[in-house]
Amino acid sequence: MISPADIRKARVLIVDDQAANISLLERMLKGAGYTSVESTRFPAEVCALHGENRYDLILLDLEMPGMDGFQVMEGLKEIEKEGYLPVLVITAQSEHRLRALKAGAKDFVSKPLDLAEVLTRVHNMLEVRLLHSEMKKLYDQVVAEQKISERLLLNVLPHSVAERLKAGPGIIADSFPDVTVLFADIVGFTRLSEGMSPDKLVDLLDGVFTLFDGIVDRRGLEKIKTIGDAYMAVAGLPIAAADHAVRSAHAALDMMEALEVFNQESGHALQVRIGLHSGAVMAGVIGKRKFIYDLWGDAVNTASRMESHGVPSRVQVTEATRILLDQLFRLEERGPVEIKGKGELRTWLLLGRSETAAG
Repeated sequence: MISPADIRKARVLIVDDQAANISLLERMLKGAGYTSVESTRFPAEVCALHGENRYDLILLDLEMPGMDGFQVMEGLKEIEKEGYLPVLVITAQSEHRLRALKAGAKDFVSKPLDLAEVLTRVHNMLEVRLLHSEMKKLYDQVVAEQKISERLLLNVLPHSVAERLKAGPGIIADSFPDVTVLFADIVGFTRLSEGMSPDKLVDLLDGVFTLFDGIVDRRGLEKIKTIGDAYMAVAGLPIAAADHAVRSAHAALDMMEALEVFNQESGHALQVRIGLHSGAVMAGVIGKRKFIYDLWGDAVNTASRMESHGVPSRVQVTEATRILLDQLFRLEERGPVEIKGKGELRTWLLLGRSETAAG
């Protein structure tokens, strides 16, 4: 809310080529309690002064030699990009009033000057100007907060899903027949974490998972979530991708390489197990207050088993994923692995990229 004290502290500039007129207006305004009143007799200075000081009100005489008030307003429009000119024109010519308003002035006072009229119009103009400035600040704050909210939303939801959620309420659930799910887990992390302080533990996980986040983004996967020291991502949704298995294989190998560099730089000796499986999943948004985009289906469970029944520092893949990788990667058959609830599955270890899939 704009108070009378706020109005009296507003910055006012008087522009008139006649010293007597400036003196009269200064006495009027200062006598009414306005504490920040400046003046100039040179209209060519107005734009520079306003650019530097951003006056809340400019009392502008229209009839001045060399450069009239209309020319001054044209210059002010280059500064006030939003089109709001805080200008109260002073004129003795009735035909100039409408022209001045069309040129962007917000009000006018007539010569000879009347004390009550000047003070009333100045007060009203400043009240509107300060309210406009306050509303602009509030609008900018709302926009900034909205951008933060959207950025946070995009941190937990894929972009296309976030746009659907913003468009309106409703259940968001989709089926995807061909994706590759990736699970990565730090080997022996529970034992390792027992001797760590909470801040060091979180810092370690943040360092590793930040590396994984960058890899997932570069390889075109979608991060789903982290659960403790486990990391889950998927390729082929929410936008279908024919090369989902290839993307995931590249990402898995990148993660192994990135962890080696991380260990060298940090002095740790972390190992990770990674499992990949390709198949059909369902995906959707869970929750009303704290959103999470999650996956369900047999492909998710199988990929998780590939990781948990895997080998430290190796990437284990199912037969379904191996077929999709074709000759682009080097693989070694591990043999059948007993998987709870699924029996024996034929599995393969991803050794590296072939020359045709390098990079």
